[in-house]
Amino acid sequence: MAEKRKLSYEERLQAVLYCIGQQLNYRQTSEQYKITYQQIYSWVKKYQEQGEAGLLDRRGKRCPVSEYSAEEKATAKLRQLEAENRRLQMENDFLKKLRELERGR
Repeated sequence: MAEKRKLSYEERLQAVLYCIGQQLNYRQTSEQYKITYQQIYSWVKKYQEQGEAGLLDRRGKRCPVSEYSAEEKATAKLRQLEAENRRLQMENDFLKKLRELERGR
């Protein structure tokens, strides 16, 4: 079994092109580049569907707010308002409990 290691974008692209050049021989490619069969399979699939952009590592990266569609902007605003509403509700509940405790003394 291949050890887990991180490959750069160029290495991923090279591995995918090698696999395609070998008539999609995933096992040989995984042994050649010391990566798992599943990993090379998923990279080739992404490459075939999205091209070279599919091999980019986009984890943890959001697109800027300026690139949001109208629907995404509305969803973000709704989430923000719901969070504010929850915060205010918790604050009100806290103040009610505080008043109740002060009256009980």
